[in-house]
Amino acid sequence: MACAALSIGLGWLGPVSVIAAQTKTLAEWDLQTVGAGPKIINDAAARFEKANPGFKAESSHVLNDAYKTKLKIAFGANQPPCVFSSWGGGPLREYVKSNQVVDLTPYLRQNASFQSRFLATAWPAATFDNKVWGIPAENTSVAVVFYNKEIFEKYKLTPPKTWDELLHVISVLKSNNIAPFALANKNKWTGSMYYMYLVDRIGGSDVVRRAVMRAPGGSFADPAFVEAGARVQELVKAGAFAQGFNGLDYDIGASRRLLYSGRAAMELIGSWEASTVKAENPAFYSKLDYFPFPTVPGGKGNPNDVIGTVGDNFYSISKACADPQAAFQLIQSMTDDQSMRERVADTRIPPVKNLEVSDPMLKRFLKTVSEAPAVQLWYDQELPPALGELHKNTTQALFGLTTSPQEAAQQMEAEAKKDLN
Repeated sequence: MACAALSIGLGWLGPVSVIAAQTKTLAEWDLQTVGAGPKIINDAAARFEKANPGFKAESSHVLNDAYKTKLKIAFGANQPPCVFSSWGGGPLREYVKSNQVVDLTPYLRQNASFQSRFLATAWPAATFDNKVWGIPAENTSVAVVFYNKEIFEKYKLTPPKTWDELLHVISVLKSNNIAPFALANKNKWTGSMYYMYLVDRIGGSDVVRRAVMRAPGGSFADPAFVEAGARVQELVKAGAFAQGFNGLDYDIGASRRLLYSGRAAMELIGSWEASTVKAENPAFYSKLDYFPFPTVPGGKGNPNDVIGTVGDNFYSISKACADPQAAFQLIQSMTDDQSMRERVADTRIPPVKNLEVSDPMLKRFLKTVSEAPAVQLWYDQELPPALGELHKNTTQALFGLTTSPQEAAQQMEAEAKKDLN
């Protein structure tokens, strides 16, 4: 890929004064475990250390599910890292409510040029009570259906736009002993993407908002949620997924291995997968393309709506940090011009203005996001933790055909009445 360019400025707090003989350590935790992610963070930490003698940044890069558990335990023990990554939304809000996160609003006011670099749409997921609690950094991520162009060409398939067309693609692939979808649903949030898109395509983007806000008529037992569960089970019964999908682990690349081997043709996953594939298997990247999730008969949803987030992930500072000003400078290094250029080169779309990319797929991702009338944050990040976990559990049960769509929706609504009222 040709070198990408960014035209962005950087505000800076100035050097942190330290006692030369004393080294202060700042712990930083994130989820950057693939591609150039770890190196981007490590290099940024080195720049921070060079600019601030006497400070050392210790970064830990942890896999997704293990990270969630590790962070929860650390906060529970009041021993969190100085700088930590999150997805914003419900889980971050819980740490804020427990008075464990630093309000970053004053730091941003002192560094207006730093804040103005970022897209306005990136801030809401980490803004509560008109205060900013996290800095958007890593990517603009939307869920799309990636597919193997060679397989589609071989069997004369075209990307489906409707539910019936999707069922036809599934049937053709099945008849040729190819799993239509690579799904590693041990992690649960992977299967959740199907359910979220179906809710949107069936009920429109407002149905979730009304359920979350407890607006009149809003309910997680709304017919849209029930039908979404039924459509998930329709896919399962049609043989849409590779064998053993509910036990496969996304974090160790199980779904991608199915794609690489040609045993599966499609994967519904976040657009970050393009970066992962390009780093893991550059030859396969040339075979990769994507299409939006199809429409559903009689659905109210706009086919341009997307599930995802602008700014995934966000970097925050814990109140346990002895030097939050230095921690903020570390975040500035992690989101400086060089870091953003390296993220673009790693096939990511950091949430900053005046972003120029040359990779054709990245250009399409930008177009997909810019044309989306609604961007629905992932449910397990939007909802309070208990409700988010229940959503993942009930969705996995729907895929496993061990609960009915009605039961799943009723369980969600019962928990929502406790968590959201």
